[in-house]
Amino acid sequence: MCELPKLRFPAIRLRGRRVNGQPQVWCAVRGCWLVLTPEEWVRRHLVAYLVERCGASPQRIVEEYPVPLNGQPQRADVVVVDEAGRPLLVAECKAADVAIGRATLEQAVRYNSVLGARYIVLTNGLKHYCYRCDGEGGYRPLDRFPQL
Repeated sequence: MCELPKLRFPAIRLRGRRVNGQPQVWCAVRGCWLVLTPEEWVRRHLVAYLVERCGASPQRIVEEYPVPLNGQPQRADVVVVDEAGRPLLVAECKAADVAIGRATLEQAVRYNSVLGARYIVLTNGLKHYCYRCDGEGGYRPLDRFPQL
């Protein structure tokens, strides 16, 4: 469909099409076609991984989750909610050519200061970072994705 890098996730099957020469991918979570950007490529892989390997229910995954931050509307890339609808995991996805650094972690921590999720995941598809919130504003790195 288009040239996108191989990511450090298991291979997935996507439903795709081209509209006016632009690649699009079907998002079953949102029920719509999305432009297949490099960041969306990573997000599709992360969502599949959360469902297939971490046990997240597709019905509990919210993409582009609204985060009201200092009066400005922001959106977290992926949020997994618990059975009561409370955020359990917040994930920030970047394109494979974007390094995951301190700014990405700070962005996710800002979102989580509002959301209060137990886990934060940062990924560009090539490197993945997982953290568990200690409940007092600190984050402990995890060596793998959490089971949901």
